[in-house]
Parts: sequence; structure tokens; C-alpha cells
Amino acid sequence: MSNDWKERWTSGWLWVRNQDLLVLILSLGVALGLWGFVELADEVKEGTTLGFDERIMLALRNPQNLADPVGPPWLEVAMRDLTALGGVAVLTLVASAVAGYVAIRRQYHALWLLVAAIGGGLLLNLLMKSLIARARPAVVPHLMQEASASFPSGHSMLSAVVYITLGALLARLVEGMKFRVYIILVAILFSLLVGISRAYLGVHYPTDILAGWTLGSLWAVICWLAARFLQTRGKVEPPSW
Repeated sequence: MSNDWKERWTSGWLWVRNQDLLVLILSLGVALGLWGFVELADEVKEGTTLGFDERIMLALRNPQNLADPVGPPWLEVAMRDLTALGGVAVLTLVASAVAGYVAIRRQYHALWLLVAAIGGGLLLNLLMKSLIARARPAVVPHLMQEASASFPSGHSMLSAVVYITLGALLARLVEGMKFRVYIILVAILFSLLVGISRAYLGVHYPTDILAGWTLGSLWAVICWLAARFLQTRGKVEPPSW
């Protein structure tokens, strides 16, 4: 091995050794998640997931009446309530409330990073919808009105972006690993419930929802890693706020 390669190897190893283990794990997760999303999008484009999607959607309906979802009447009402948690109106209110708190604390760099994370997630979702241009499911009647493209699910993706980003932010304000884990798990649960409600209401294929969860979580993690990097450079306020 030449001296040049030895120096590169040594430099790379020192960088790895000096990184937080969580950062390395999340970075690897982003790479794997991105690969998984690209593969899923390719399969959807080719139409190979349609049979799988339709079987699941039909399983959520009464075979005698496809306009009737399985379960008691109150479950449909609950699903409509849960799907609102991923709507633009609710997410905007939640994000605005947190952004207002950050602004009052005069943590302006963190505020702009928060705005960029959520705004970037919205633009990314719109871009993916236009590129894939998948039509909404036609196998069962929709239980609510939707007009945009189907892939990826905007509700699933944006709920992951907003709730996981805000969950990571709040987790850094508390002490103790169990409290931090609890906050992150609640944020993930909110996004999962939103996605399940979209399939139940018949407005998204399951693969739309899976793609939304994947891409939204990836974007949230990327923004978290960016915030951590900028904090080490003094460009974003430290987590003490």
C-alpha cells in the first residue's frame, strides 16, 4: 500500500472514530432507505406492485359492498379524524406553533432550519408526485375526496417529516434516554396512524404509504444530521434552547 493510500485510510479511520455512533447509524440508514425508495418507485412505475396493493385494499372492505369498510361505524369516523393529523392545515398549525415558540426564544437560525426542513419536505413530495404521476386507486370507492397524484402519499410523507422533525427537536429538550425514546416513538406512531388511515379510506395504495413513510423519515433524518453538523460549526443554536 502506497503512502498516499495509507494517509487516506488513516484520515478516514480517524474521522469515523471521532463521529457519534448514532450519526453513523443514521447515515447508513439514509443510504439504505434511499436505495429502498428508488427500488420501490421503479417497481411502482412498472406496475408490478399493483396486485399486492389491490389485495390489501380489498381486504379492508366488505366483499358484498366495496363502499363499506371493515369494522364498526365508529372506526371509519376515527380514521377520518386520524387522517386529518396528516393534512396540510393541521401540520401547518402544529409547525407554526413550534416555529412561534422558537422565534420567541430568538433562535432564528434554528427557526430557518425548521422552515427549510418542512418546506423542503413539501417540495420534495410534490416533485415525486409529478415524476411518478400514479393515478389514485380505482379498485375501491374513496371515502373522501382527493385530486392529486397518488405516489408517494403526501399525508404519510409530510406527517413523518413534521412529527419526526419536531419530535427530534423536543427530544433534545429533555433529559433521560427513556423520555427521548418516548417522544420519538409517539412522533413515529402519529405518522403510522395517518398512513394506515389513508389505506383504510381507499385514497392510497399501500405502496404509496410505504413510500411516503420512507421518504418522509429519510428527509427528517437528513435535516437532523444537517442541524447537528451546522451546530458543530456554530451556524445553528445548540440544543440547550
